[in-house]
Amino acid sequence: MQAVIFIGIPASGKSFFYKERFFNSHVRISMDLLKTRKREDQFLKLCLGTHSQFLVDNTNPTKEERAKYINLAKDKKYRVIGYFFASSVSAALERNKLRKGKDRIKDVGVVSFYKKLVLPDFAEGFDELFYVQLQQQEFVVRAWQDNVAQG
Repeated sequence: MQAVIFIGIPASGKSFFYKERFFNSHVRISMDLLKTRKREDQFLKLCLGTHSQFLVDNTNPTKEERAKYINLAKDKKYRVIGYFFASSVSAALERNKLRKGKDRIKDVGVVSFYKKLVLPDFAEGFDELFYVQLQQQEFVVRAWQDNVAQG
């Protein structure tokens, strides 16, 4: 069983990557969809209780935020896989401008998430880590290396 955790600033391609790579195999847990932590917790517990593969499609910028999902998944013997979405602030702001309605967030939100973004590492409990970049409308995925840059 897999628990996948996305890490990246808003407008870095996380939700599109989910649709492209995981839509048919993993339940999507997203604050954008569930709106409250209570609903998210209930949905997460349901996935864990039914041994369903799931993916956390949130920004998860800090180790503390990621630890909740990692610890719960490890307790249930899930394999935890992280995907770090590298993006410059300027590229994310450009993508954010293309969003419509509630999908578009304020520019200051993108910048603030970037400022608190902490690179993941295996010591957090990940079994696998990947580095994802959006290049010319295509996702490029590489195995994690400790010396990667944020974008």
